[in-house]
Amino acid sequence: MMLTGAHVIANATFLQVQKVSAPDKAIARVRAVNHDCDLALLEVIEPAGFLDDIEPAELGEMPRLRDEVAVVGYPVGGEEISITEGVVSRIEVQRYSHSQRHLLAVTVDAAINSGNSGGPVFGDGKVVGIAFQKLTGADNIGEMVPPPIIRSFIDGVTKGKRPEIPALGITTQNLENPLLRKRLGLSGDEKGVVVLHVDHAGSADGVLQSRDVITTIDGLPIANNGTVQFLGRHRTRYDVVLGNRYIGDKVALEIRRDGKLHAVEVTLARWTPLVSRARYDMPPEYFVYGGLVFQTLTRDYLATWDKWWNKAPKEFLNYYYLGYRSPEQHEVVILTKVLADEINIGYGHLYDEAIATINGRAPLDMADFVKTLSSAHGVVELTTTSGGMIMMDADEVRRAQPRILARYHIPRDRTEGLPGEPPSLRAVP
Repeated sequence: MMLTGAHVIANATFLQVQKVSAPDKAIARVRAVNHDCDLALLEVIEPAGFLDDIEPAELGEMPRLRDEVAVVGYPVGGEEISITEGVVSRIEVQRYSHSQRHLLAVTVDAAINSGNSGGPVFGDGKVVGIAFQKLTGADNIGEMVPPPIIRSFIDGVTKGKRPEIPALGITTQNLENPLLRKRLGLSGDEKGVVVLHVDHAGSADGVLQSRDVITTIDGLPIANNGTVQFLGRHRTRYDVVLGNRYIGDKVALEIRRDGKLHAVEVTLARWTPLVSRARYDMPPEYFVYGGLVFQTLTRDYLATWDKWWNKAPKEFLNYYYLGYRSPEQHEVVILTKVLADEINIGYGHLYDEAIATINGRAPLDMADFVKTLSSAHGVVELTTTSGGMIMMDADEVRRAQPRILARYHIPRDRTEGLPGEPPSLRAVP
């Protein structure tokens, strides 16, 4: 088995690995991958015994500030292995660019460049991290996945745990304002964070509610700036405790609600934002209906715009940053393109808009939207969030669908797995 970064093998269709001591490459496959913490485990399938002459490196403990480390990898600029040295300069929760999750990371001042990703970081003869990203626009600020998260990933694979980092499913606000703390029922020396929103069907749904104040998590007191003292020496975000937890685990919280102190327990679930942050190793969902191309709004789609955080439609960015799942809406269905045909004349300007209603009802998610359209008869009415109106005869769409798919060389009208694909709706050979 070999450990590397998830972004190194993401969306890969064929993998090969090579040893420093031999020029021939071996064929590998993914044994497990956790995109949340950017880690993947590979196994060699051919030739047999490829790794027999390699002694596995030992995973060490969490490094300390100023500890010396060596980053090993194949950065750009050459073909041979490269080793750069530095020290640990920071330990705190950081945003993992591969998944957009906030997890514990270790910052080092050793050079980490393109090609170092997935390579080991050694300290005192043991692996103390896996290099995974660097801060652009700055010199010698690189980050590695720390041992607690690596160990949790490997243990989870061994135990058959789902390879995902759970989430509390809440939005909170820090409580550095004394009047705010007083109005929420905290005494003079009490500290914590206040719950602003609880995600529908998330970990805390039915346990926490808006205006609850969380004072401790997993036995760790939460400061008014939203931090805890992790491992006794690192002050960082309170959700750092989730990095070595699995879906289905429980986490204990102490909260103050309406002035009264309560001890509650949250069963951890996966993170399910309204707009998916990443969809690796799977095709994007789409549905072609009468030449109208519908997709699920995801970060991957937003990234089709250059500098998407500034150039993507503001409505989509609002869903991404401020949208929440609700009982009425689990995903945002968007109309991304209109493939010109006589059946959709006059609708060509209604692209890159979200669907507000289908026959007067908001779609729950992509599957619900596709199921409703696939089973429709007579006139179907769609409205977009800008107020645009689309009406199409469902029976005419069924007759036109093979023609449109063949004209635009589309093999099927929807992503495999979406409901109801009659053979008649596939492209004409």
